[in-house]
Amino acid sequence: MSQKKTVGISRRALLTAAAALPMMGPAISLKAAEKLGFGELYKSFGPLGLEFSDKVKQLKGKDVAISGFMAPPLKAEAAFFVLTEIPMSLCPFCSSDADWPDNIMVVYLSAKQTFVQYNAPIVARGVLEFGSWTDPETGFISQLRLREASFRTV
Repeated sequence: MSQKKTVGISRRALLTAAAALPMMGPAISLKAAEKLGFGELYKSFGPLGLEFSDKVKQLKGKDVAISGFMAPPLKAEAAFFVLTEIPMSLCPFCSSDADWPDNIMVVYLSAKQTFVQYNAPIVARGVLEFGSWTDPETGFISQLRLREASFRTV
């Protein structure tokens, strides 16, 4: 009689692991994102205002992760939010990109997520874009954006 050896994972372990996946959130990925900090976004004030850092220019189009806080959204069902360096209880929205603060970034979500309190630390992850851009749906003007993004509390 031959005996078959089985190698594998128990059904209970598999179910436990599968149940934990939704709690990890959409920000979990097998590939590590480049880390970016608010202090690394700009290098100086040039003749035209803030000048993007070399690191931002190098990371354009790449997957980045940045820690911060979620500013209160414009509306509950918004597909984006503003990531801020420090907690802000009021929206930091500006009327033009000339007045764009150096410590905020727009985050466009790839999938709906439940927003968190303005003072809860989060990590946002997505594809970095920079340069003046006007959202055609909202008219919101931004200088820095994460696209196809997600976030998680830390």
